[in-house]
Amino acid sequence: MLDMYFTMIPLIFAGIANMMFTKTKLYRMHRSPIDGGRVLADGKRMFGNHKTWIGFFSMIVFCVCFQLVFGFFCNMMDMNQHCDIYIISSNTVCFNIFFGGLTGFVYMFSELPNSFIKRRLGIEDGKTAKGIKGGLFFIVDQIDSLIGVMLLVYLFSDITIGKYCLYVLLGGVTHVIINSVLYCMKVRKNI
Repeated sequence: MLDMYFTMIPLIFAGIANMMFTKTKLYRMHRSPIDGGRVLADGKRMFGNHKTWIGFFSMIVFCVCFQLVFGFFCNMMDMNQHCDIYIISSNTVCFNIFFGGLTGFVYMFSELPNSFIKRRLGIEDGKTAKGIKGGLFFIVDQIDSLIGVMLLVYLFSDITIGKYCLYVLLGGVTHVIINSVLYCMKVRKNI
């Protein structure tokens, strides 16, 4: 399990950095919604204001940066064998740029279907629903991006489907813990 956490370190730090970035003046000045504010035939937005181009691309940049630092650290400390990705894929600068960029893209892209469905159900962006619907979307909100990202880990390593599912579960629990800490620090408005 520690090796799984070790493998997720770049993603965890990139996610935290991106969340902190969304609180900056630079982000606020350039936050253009991915859906361009368009309303669909049902009278509702496609994704909402919280899915922005700058947030999408900043996650890619953060994932590349943290994957590069992580790869350098693994090489320097001879710890590649503890990262599921580096067991099969080479820990090189080119691979880390590629994999980090792909991770950031997939992370953000994997959140879009959830946002689309929530808008169709009348759940405002940045808000939570009540009751069973709220509980279901709380879970989906924690794992939507992990389903896509851990699929990358699956494709670039030799993990089993069972371990893939465990990665999603572990990542989801970690997401809740980190969101709780960020909520206590007043960085997030909800968990």
